[in-house]
Amino acid sequence: MSKHTVLVLGGYGNFGQPICLALARVPSIKLLVGGRDLAKSRQFAQEVAAGSAGIRIDHTSPDFPDVLARHGVNTVVHTAGPFQGQEYNVARACLRAGCHYIDLADARDFVAGITSLDSEARAKNLLVVSGASSVPGLSSAVVNHFLPEFGRLQTIRHGISTGAKTPGIATMRAVLSYCGRPFRRLENGKWVVAYGWQDLHRRRFPEPVGARWFGSCDVPDLELFPKYYPAVSTVTFHAGLGITASHFATWLLSWFVRGGIIRNLVALAPALHAASRKAEPLGTVYSGMRVELTGMDPAGKPMKRLWFLIAGSNHGPQIPCGASIVLATKLATGQLALRGATPCVGLVSLEEYMTALAGLDIHQQTVSDDTGLSLA
Repeated sequence: MSKHTVLVLGGYGNFGQPICLALARVPSIKLLVGGRDLAKSRQFAQEVAAGSAGIRIDHTSPDFPDVLARHGVNTVVHTAGPFQGQEYNVARACLRAGCHYIDLADARDFVAGITSLDSEARAKNLLVVSGASSVPGLSSAVVNHFLPEFGRLQTIRHGISTGAKTPGIATMRAVLSYCGRPFRRLENGKWVVAYGWQDLHRRRFPEPVGARWFGSCDVPDLELFPKYYPAVSTVTFHAGLGITASHFATWLLSWFVRGGIIRNLVALAPALHAASRKAEPLGTVYSGMRVELTGMDPAGKPMKRLWFLIAGSNHGPQIPCGASIVLATKLATGQLALRGATPCVGLVSLEEYMTALAGLDIHQQTVSDDTGLSLA
């Protein structure tokens, strides 16, 4: 029986590496590590597992669909962000080549708009998934896990706080792209304007994460959750940086953008990335995600669920990889019959996601409220 060939674009990058390591352990998968640097692709493929191969591939090249077909690719996992401002060229190339497509995008418009490819994907019996990441892949898994406990879910407030480990420069560009810029979110049944990395406040996490500073961020959930959970009247998302000084610097820069003094921070990404790496010793190896759900129980009484994901040992950056690992594995083993183009909302269960993160210094915790958690 022939194996299912999975190509990981950006396979030797920050997200690509853990995805490749996980998929290489699936017996039915033939793994291709793809990137523009052939030497890096081949070197990492050799480190991953026997039978894996490294190839040079440029997803912006006109012959990209032909390269996919030549290598007999069945599924592409696209990790090469940032996705803000990208079009669906890679997904369209996959449809042309006759292979499934999964990406780790967290760009609001990109993920929400993937349904524009739905008719073509269905016609070709292929699956196209965008947002197989922490948001909305993991966040929706958490919401769906607790949803049956509610008679009516009314608010979803969630956020992520990083550790001190500097993300890849593509991730930093994505974060800076909306810093200080306006975006819409649903609050108390009305669409209101928020600004990237403003709305400064603190949120509690269990130890050893503790209390962290947060700012507003623009993510796909703000657009998608009001549609998937129509009874909900409030959806917010905030994020924080593991180094307090870095968080306040980002918050300060957001005001320069909002005031029109600086047009766009993306151009500063290389300098800020270098500064962040130098500041890593000042921070922590712990990061976390929190999802706070409130509403009414089946008897009509107020209820709340507060879920945390705590990561140590600088394993937090691997959390976004879980959804793509689950989906690619299920496609390769014939356990996923879904076809069409869709955001990654409700496609992965919380149990499946946590299984994909097994072996890492990552654990979950649920409490009824956070009053007992320290704000120190």
